[in-house]
Amino acid sequence: MNMKKYVLLIAVLTLIASCGSKDKGELVGVKGKKWHPEKPYGMALVPGGAFIMGKADDDLAEIHDAPTKTVTVRSFYMDETEITNSEYRQFVHWVRDSIVRTKLAILADEVGEIPGNGGIGEFAFKDADTASMSVYEKYMLDNYSGLGDTGYEGRKLNDDVDLIFNTDDYPDEYYAEVMDTMYLPIEESYNGQRTWDVTKFKFQYTYMDIQKAAKNRKLRRKDVIMKEEIEIYPDTTSWIRDFSYSYNEPMHNDYFWHEAYGDYPVVGVSWQQAKAFCQWRTLNKNSYQKSRKGLAFVNSFRLPSEAEWEYAARGGLESATYPWGGPYATNDRGCFLANFKPMRGDYAADQALYTVEAKSYEPNDYNLYNMAGNVSEWVHSSYDPASYEFSSTVNPTVNDDQNMRKVVRGGSWKDVAYFLQVSSRDYEYADSARSYIGFRTVQDYMGTEVTKNAKN
Repeated sequence: MNMKKYVLLIAVLTLIASCGSKDKGELVGVKGKKWHPEKPYGMALVPGGAFIMGKADDDLAEIHDAPTKTVTVRSFYMDETEITNSEYRQFVHWVRDSIVRTKLAILADEVGEIPGNGGIGEFAFKDADTASMSVYEKYMLDNYSGLGDTGYEGRKLNDDVDLIFNTDDYPDEYYAEVMDTMYLPIEESYNGQRTWDVTKFKFQYTYMDIQKAAKNRKLRRKDVIMKEEIEIYPDTTSWIRDFSYSYNEPMHNDYFWHEAYGDYPVVGVSWQQAKAFCQWRTLNKNSYQKSRKGLAFVNSFRLPSEAEWEYAARGGLESATYPWGGPYATNDRGCFLANFKPMRGDYAADQALYTVEAKSYEPNDYNLYNMAGNVSEWVHSSYDPASYEFSSTVNPTVNDDQNMRKVVRGGSWKDVAYFLQVSSRDYEYADSARSYIGFRTVQDYMGTEVTKNAKN
């Protein structure tokens, strides 16, 4: 084919492309699907804006760690309530079941058992039957199996079969062998009851350290991928350890485990565990999104920054002392407006001895419950008494990985009213678990304009 024929062919193709194009050759952008924000379940939309952060009244404690400054935060979603025992148990059960299923599948693979015999083979990896695999799944199995710490990373678990926890119903000895490894040794049991060995249940996750990547542009992607592993069960002994010479055994025994406390805020969770919960919640939601073709991934759930927490706690009220305004902790009828330690130590004066259900008292104007009292809340900020002096005025956040003192906000059932003030700052160490500290999560709002649909 000579040059003239090439030129003629290109001209014809160009003519066909331009005739069939709807953009008429103009720069109109890539056509995509219309996107509408979806309010996450159990969360409230906090519209972005500016506010005066810090102590509006005299700092009676004279800590001087919260001078006033005007800051601006972007829109975000926040949990209406503190994360409850029931919600945290969903996380615990997911990790527990995943680990048990993985151990069952590995043993089934090692002994050569496959589905169909009614035994441990029913819990074999889904790729045990290669005939039902997609081309991509078979390619990944052929090229990546055997990699990782165990050699089983990336293989799909069979979650179509329910796990069996009743020992009388174990299908075979292989199953019993796996389950036996998940409990404390028989010599450590009492009253005829064996309990889970909670040290066996750890959540592993990876994330990208964007701050590290931004500071050194020469780093490769693999250099900023961080891996974390954390035990996920709450430390129920915090109820005993936090209060010497006090009878709190009932709370230790029942608070996290019994359904009676399902709607109460989870406590005994460290900052590191709260962070892991956020990672799991994102993974859990996006796994569902992925299973439904056409659904986009959601933004990550995370702990709020200190500025976001205070902005949300104020509920749009300017220079308020408490989420309901202030400066008093009682209403016009003399009823207490939060769960804390009033009346010089009369814990029961506010109708609660310890915590109360997460959706108690009246919410603030952003429909957020217990932003003061009940349990203090972890935020994603390190405590520095001077941080207000050097932090940004736009979406300020100060989190130093080397600083293990993490900020807690809002005060708790065992605190005096000072710590319930929206501007009061306190801290605890990231690896510590307390019977009066819980948390709630946030999620970034996509875009800047808040639409009506975002609230639905």
